[in-house]
Amino acid sequence: MSISRKTILIILAFFAIYVIWGSTYLLNKIAVTEIPPFFVASIRFTMAGTLIFIIAKLMKLKLSISRKQFINCTIAGFLFLVYGNGVFVWALKYLDSGFAALEASTQPLFVLLLMRLIDGKKMQPKSLIGVALGIIGMYLLVSQKELITSDESLIGMLMAFTCVLAWSYGSVFVAKADLPSNFFVSTAYQMSIAGGLLILISLLLNESWILPIHWSLKVQGSIIFLIVFGGVIAFTAFNYLLKVVSTEKASTSAYVNPIVAIILGWYVLDETITTQTIIAACILLTGVFFITSRKRIKTRTIGS
Repeated sequence: MSISRKTILIILAFFAIYVIWGSTYLLNKIAVTEIPPFFVASIRFTMAGTLIFIIAKLMKLKLSISRKQFINCTIAGFLFLVYGNGVFVWALKYLDSGFAALEASTQPLFVLLLMRLIDGKKMQPKSLIGVALGIIGMYLLVSQKELITSDESLIGMLMAFTCVLAWSYGSVFVAKADLPSNFFVSTAYQMSIAGGLLILISLLLNESWILPIHWSLKVQGSIIFLIVFGGVIAFTAFNYLLKVVSTEKASTSAYVNPIVAIILGWYVLDETITTQTIIAACILLTGVFFITSRKRIKTRTIGS
């Protein structure tokens, strides 16, 4: 029995949002061991945004946008990529990639709470169960004294939480904002604007700009992978899935990515996986499942 072309594309797209996005935590962690975090993020999004603009042009998509759309793209780019991702990459200097990925998985929980606060939407029973499980799982995760080895790791943990909040608010904002109708064009603007802002932040923080020829091969490979696969291919795959499968199925990346990140962090970087972390992950991701199984808002994950 032959498999249709559409089925193969769907399988490949799910592989992209599961494995590629899940691996971005590890790749960012590898990159920040040698080069400054905001420099890493600025290169990634400037190059990815440029590539997406080129692809959009080749696809003959309309690239012109209104002043309001440009402002909204700037706000979204800041919330998602400048603060949400740039600061998150900085936090990875002090956190294990798997631990950080579990923190990021709480995003659907915060989206739900923000929708409750901003729009006054009532929570359904499944959502309440998900929130309760999420809080329990997060407490078990962050209460492990053996993982907080210094004040810097505690600061990294807290800053990662603020990044989750930024991404969550960004998801609520984008759901209502006037943005370019084509997701590809909107993403190109957000990435390019964020890349420019991250370059400015990197310069203001006086980060050392190290030429790629002086990076190790593993860092060079990580950056290329983050730009091409994490920035362009995975975003395209996610956009494709939103058109051919339900939003709930596409959103399953929210609880698959952390598992991939934990396994890769343990295998490649020898990161510690405690029994309490495994229990916390199971409870936390079950909570995320309860939330995303009824959530209708389209969101993007931090690891993207």
